[in-house]
Amino acid sequence: MSSAAAWDEARLQNARETIDSLHDLSQLLQTGLDKNTLSICVGMIEQGANPDTLAAVIKELRRENEILKAQRSE
Repeated sequence: MSSAAAWDEARLQNARETIDSLHDLSQLLQTGLDKNTLSICVGMIEQGANPDTLAAVIKELRRENEILKAQRSE
């Protein structure tokens, strides 16, 4: 394995461990976010998204989803 490949593998492993830790914390806080969603959120924040705004969008999407569910069950 080349040093570049070993470096990439180490970075991937570090990213996996970070997402695993974030997911554990997410479960403790009962956020309802899965690993895939957390990965997307982390990527968006790394690209410059405001974390507070992102959290507000997630809350709003959940609220709208609940409204749609309630309307369908009527």
